[in-house]
Amino acid sequence: MSTIRALPLDAVNNFRDYGGYRTSDGRRVRSGVLWRSAQHGEASDSDLDAIHALGITRVIDLRGPSEREASPCRRHPDFSAEVWYHPEETAGLALHTEAAEGTLTADDARAAMLRLYDGIAYRENLVPMIKVYFDLLSRNDDPSLVHCVAGKDRTGFAVAMMHEALGVHRDDAMADYVATNTESRLEQRIASGAFRDLPRYARFDTDAVRALWGVEESYLATAYAAIRERSGSVDAYLTEVLELDPARREALRALYLEG
Repeated sequence: MSTIRALPLDAVNNFRDYGGYRTSDGRRVRSGVLWRSAQHGEASDSDLDAIHALGITRVIDLRGPSEREASPCRRHPDFSAEVWYHPEETAGLALHTEAAEGTLTADDARAAMLRLYDGIAYRENLVPMIKVYFDLLSRNDDPSLVHCVAGKDRTGFAVAMMHEALGVHRDDAMADYVATNTESRLEQRIASGAFRDLPRYARFDTDAVRALWGVEESYLATAYAAIRERSGSVDAYLTEVLELDPARREALRALYLEG
């Protein structure tokens, strides 16, 4: 398994390279070209400098219009990347925020997240954006960034599907997924009382906040189970739902694998 390569930033959480993993054919996903993160609404100037230095040319923003309006991304003065997003809501709220509705306990929160992941692979307005994500990454190997609000649910699922397409071992893909719990600085934010200032979460206990703002292996495993039930296999899902047939997957591998 590869070490998670996170970019230490002041106010952008979960910013990291999701390359570097070995694949089933013995090659390795290139580093330095595939990036994922949370939103950049509170990015510091030094954050923007660090991100700009990566040479990112494409940003795939999985948030819906209301989320982008609520927290517009700050940009470097010389920002010139293309930004792609869906014109309609990809989730009425960020998935963890949507799950918070009616939540009182950690068990409630976990059950709500599992329900959301049971349908994440087939969400009507998310699937088109994941198709856009794959289309853009198929064009060339320029550095790209994919993000949503927290960079964990919509982004986590999209990245897991990219790892599947490239042939990354599922254990490594899962490790990348759960790295959100460290790279989002979740425990530090809980300890600092950051969530007590958010009315929606102020009434929750620590475990409920952790279940909503973190990730668990069971969440992504639930998405895989739903794919197997509805599409038969991940391969069939990639081909039939995301329109990423074996030929397109091989083209992605030619761009992003080395060794």
